[in-house]
Amino acid sequence: MIEEELPDELENDLDDIEPVGDESQLYEHFRVVVDKGQAMVRVDKYLFERIVNASRNRIQKAAEDGFVMANGKPVKSSYKVKPLDVITVMMDRPRYENEIIPENIPLNIVYEDPYVMVVNKPAGLVVHPGHGNYHGTLVNALAWHMKDIPEYDANDPHVGLVHRIDKDTSGLLVIAKTPDAKTNLGIQFFNKTTKRRYRALVWGNVEQDEGTIVGSIARNPKDRMQMAVMSDPSMGKHAVTHYRVLERLGYVTLVECILETGRTHQIRVHMKHIGHVLFNDERYGGHEILKGTHFSKYKQFVNNCFDTCPRQALHAMTLGFVHPVTGEEMYFTSELPDDMTRLIEKWRGYISNREIE
Repeated sequence: MIEEELPDELENDLDDIEPVGDESQLYEHFRVVVDKGQAMVRVDKYLFERIVNASRNRIQKAAEDGFVMANGKPVKSSYKVKPLDVITVMMDRPRYENEIIPENIPLNIVYEDPYVMVVNKPAGLVVHPGHGNYHGTLVNALAWHMKDIPEYDANDPHVGLVHRIDKDTSGLLVIAKTPDAKTNLGIQFFNKTTKRRYRALVWGNVEQDEGTIVGSIARNPKDRMQMAVMSDPSMGKHAVTHYRVLERLGYVTLVECILETGRTHQIRVHMKHIGHVLFNDERYGGHEILKGTHFSKYKQFVNNCFDTCPRQALHAMTLGFVHPVTGEEMYFTSELPDDMTRLIEKWRGYISNREIE
């Protein structure tokens, strides 16, 4: 977990700004030597024009907290910089190697108030920086969206994402904008009182109209990129998925999955465990033709389906929780994205034509 941080957005692109060492329990994050010909200007304005992704409100708050200095002495936002001043931004902790930097990435905001936000994440967007994806994530987008809210710090683990979905899964996520909201929502997820329903297209004809999959999930010892259901329950985390068949489409089935727990890759792993890998789920083998005929026409049809929905066919469709402040029951629904809609239509067309023949 990332440690609690102070203003995260003080990232800049100047060659003459450099991190140095510890001094009097404060750590210098950035250093600017004012040019000889610089006209006198407020320090908050001066820094705002030179530090990438820094909001003026955040700079002013840093100054109020005593973290903006001129020639080694704390100054207020109204301080006028002079030629050859050494302006520093100090923090009471060292710089982190991978601070979350605000990035102007579009967000599909379904709901927002001062305490929570619900977004509809597109497939392909990584939720949180890490493992080679340190930029261009949902968290970077949230940091940009809320960069002018002094109380919101994207590097503070006490605010932000309450739960996650995979990069190539689309759908709804709730974000906490205050520490109290995150604590409250976290308790709801822990107590399994939230309502989360997914739509998935899986390989094969799911025989039972509905069912429950119980299986502890852990890292696959044979493939560290996969998760798997463990034969020994003590080796993994307890996981429960309820499913219901919505539509049978010959060699694939459209199902609704209801999460009782929220483990990494849970739906993908549980459906594979019962013999029904998600359609086009490359990590778990769903990008191969697992059911159907050997006719070239069928193979061409399936490959067209893979092109239509070039990711696992999984969408976080509904999300329900109790508002952490008002106590109101909140319930949100997200329509299937275009790629999954077109994919399902293709299979409906295939089945209809086969029945006619």
